[in-house]
Amino acid sequence: MTGASPQEWEPVTTSGTIAVTNLHGQIDGLAVRFSRASTGETPGAPPAVAHGAALIDLLNLRGHILGRVADYERAAELAEQLVHVAPEDGTALLARARTRATLHRFAEAVADLGAAGRRGADEAALDAERAVILQALGCYTDATALIHKAAERQSDFTTLGALAVLQAERGEVTEAERLFSEARRHHQGTSPFSLAQLDFRRGVMWHREGDLDAARSCYEAARRRVPDYAPALGHLAEVELLRREPHGAVALLRPLTRASDDPEYTGHLAAALQACGRFGEANQWRERAAARYDELVLCHPEAYADHAADFWLTVGDDAERGLQLALQNLAFRQTSRAHALFQRAVLAQNRIAQAAP
Repeated sequence: MTGASPQEWEPVTTSGTIAVTNLHGQIDGLAVRFSRASTGETPGAPPAVAHGAALIDLLNLRGHILGRVADYERAAELAEQLVHVAPEDGTALLARARTRATLHRFAEAVADLGAAGRRGADEAALDAERAVILQALGCYTDATALIHKAAERQSDFTTLGALAVLQAERGEVTEAERLFSEARRHHQGTSPFSLAQLDFRRGVMWHREGDLDAARSCYEAARRRVPDYAPALGHLAEVELLRREPHGAVALLRPLTRASDDPEYTGHLAAALQACGRFGEANQWRERAAARYDELVLCHPEAYADHAADFWLTVGDDAERGLQLALQNLAFRQTSRAHALFQRAVLAQNRIAQAAP
């Protein structure tokens, strides 16, 4: 791996296993407090909004760490409830903006951020959220400007990490690597989640660059920090498949399919089992992934059309469906990755047409 490895500086944090257990407890406790505040006080009173916003943020965090789409959906439902009872509260609108952005409903999220700003929400928090959305849409210059603006009121770790991920997205690997290392040196606090996320995103960068050893090292670092971190485990399994080690991929993916409701992992398990020659079992998991993708594309097309397209272009073995979803995804976002996915789908469809008698 070019540059320093994730192990060059190891801040001391809480055990990842303990942190996940604590996260479950925090969510359960906040759910009770939010319920009491919502029913025992005037709707929209500050305690209810504060508890609700905190609960939404923790649900989004757990959804990411453990690969739980249900947590994202619950957060979105709570956010709608919060805005319903406190429509003029900037904190409630900011919470709903975050849930909408998580599900890639970017236009609605931007509208909520504007409304939250008019109602006194923290400007640095708003800029940070806008930067995430702009980055997801491929507007890197505007995103960079907002990250620097938000930096005045954010920690060095948060700012440097955001800049590292942005540079990685742009393909500026040398600068991103420097920023990833610098961010680690500025980490404060004892939570392992932010460091695990940083190492994971570093791994994604090297994965895209085709450096599987570097990617594996970063994913393993994230896994050591938080053993149940679903995205790191799933990407490790992808690396194992690319290295022609499908049995290792199966071992990584089986626990994920029990803990997560994200079909990405069931789809990868189908591919790994197929590579192992276990075609009957692979087909069962393929059908399960297909059914779940159908559900998610129907409910959250902006967030899952691209993943579903990739599934149908690979283990799903339906190039026409993959092309339809890739085109749908391209309508949502005009990024280089969306265009690359569409081109893959077109080539796959053309190969099938040429092979037809």
